[in-house]
Amino acid sequence: MSFYNQLKQKLNNKTARIAIVGLGYVGLPLAIRYAEAGYKVLGLDIAQDKIDYIAAGETYIKHIPAADVQKAVANGFSATTDFTRAATADALILCVPTPLNQYREPDLSFVTNTMDSLLPYLKAGQIISLESTTYPGTTEEELKPRIESTGLKVGKDVFLVYSPEREDPGNQNFTTRTIPKVCGGSSAACKEMGIALYDQVIDQVVPVSSTQTAEMTKLLENIHRAVNIGLVNEMKIVADKMGIDIHEVIDAAATKPFGFVAYHPGPGLGGHCIPIDPFYLTWKAREYGVNTRFIELAGEVNSSMPQYVVSKVAEGLNQHKKAINGSKILVLGIAYKKNVDDMRESPSVEIMQQLKELGAEVAYSDPYVPVFPKMRRYAFDLESVELSEEMLAQYDCVLIATEHDAFDYNLIGKKSQLIVDSRGMYRETLGNLVKA
Repeated sequence: MSFYNQLKQKLNNKTARIAIVGLGYVGLPLAIRYAEAGYKVLGLDIAQDKIDYIAAGETYIKHIPAADVQKAVANGFSATTDFTRAATADALILCVPTPLNQYREPDLSFVTNTMDSLLPYLKAGQIISLESTTYPGTTEEELKPRIESTGLKVGKDVFLVYSPEREDPGNQNFTTRTIPKVCGGSSAACKEMGIALYDQVIDQVVPVSSTQTAEMTKLLENIHRAVNIGLVNEMKIVADKMGIDIHEVIDAAATKPFGFVAYHPGPGLGGHCIPIDPFYLTWKAREYGVNTRFIELAGEVNSSMPQYVVSKVAEGLNQHKKAINGSKILVLGIAYKKNVDDMRESPSVEIMQQLKELGAEVAYSDPYVPVFPKMRRYAFDLESVELSEEMLAQYDCVLIATEHDAFDYNLIGKKSQLIVDSRGMYRETLGNLVKA
């Protein structure tokens, strides 16, 4: 029996061992889903603390219940930092970060270093799937040559696919299982194997003609959002100058039953995808002599929003005859989106940094982030403060940066000296409110 037939049979009858490489916001829920579907799952990660959490049946991601981890472990899910165990896997799914470097250029080191560390353990009859967001051509230009350097032939001995992650942390309406999964292969045989890999764990697999098409699909999805958010953020600034409530405008426009999709403004873009993905395409497009001016302009607008919010803080304090320098400012919410603990690229933190540099005494409250974590670009020795009447009264300004449902907005509205609202939580006119 050929390697193709052997592997496909294992995937179809769920005897294949699935290795998830990278157990973060994408990898952990995917591992849980494969275990739930009846596969034996091995998690690989360089972070020992994640391995310890999983072994103890605990969670390290707020929106993923510990019960889900415990159930997966009971179904045979185990995790390790020992990459030699990759040799026991039939499928290797790479879910590692793809950040930008200091020059806002793609940093593929996590992908390439991970692939290099797996090369000694590759064998005929395996499938390798990359899920990390990246520019078109990465799978063919970076992964395929590395794999074939071992003597294995892609499409014959081993199978290579690109299937972009589509996680939306904290969204209760969509799960790993119910979000359709795009999959492109390095060859026709690879694509068919990719379909077999995902078909029994995802309700709908969407095959495309190549890995490059799948890579471009992911970028289009996120650039579409980035551009439209950039548009509505710019509209917010214009509307504010005109004394118009942009949120009322959006609500009214959204009543049109065709041709309009509501996007909402905010203090900037956050998360691992939307602030970063556009730059992957603009960087790669330059190789082809193409200038992506429209995409880059949206990026400039979105990147400028933290500074705009800081200017609204200054405006509000000025109305109270105060300066930012020396004022006590409480930032509500430092995760990048509501009801999650994910702080990657959070605009809240950039706002905190700018306020600190202007001389403010900055504190924060976030039920999902009890202690400010170590970050590459920011250093705050802070813990989340508990909201109360007494606590709110201590601050010259309370800035709503992330609209967690757990916040008591009635209390905040009544007891804060000054509120700067960057999320449109207050539609009514308050004497202590500045809309940002």
